[in-house]
Amino acid sequence: MLEQQVEVKLKSGLQARQAALFVQEANRYQADVFLQKGNRKVNAKSIMGIMSLAVAHGTDITLFADGTDEAKAIEGLRLMIESEE
Repeated sequence: MLEQQVEVKLKSGLQARQAALFVQEANRYQADVFLQKGNRKVNAKSIMGIMSLAVAHGTDITLFADGTDEAKAIEGLRLMIESEE
């Protein structure tokens, strides 16, 4: 299992559209992927889970991945979250 702490640089955070794109990206990987904010940890492949965290711009989150492509999953999702679009 890999984990990495990341600062959300997306202007709107992980709200609505960005959350949907994040979930799409997470579903590209076979690894189990989770996102943690504070002490709440949710399945990163679940739009409802991501939306329930209300992740805003500038928030520190932790990504977790466990599976055959865990390194690719962490890297792909990290790049997306650190994008300033």
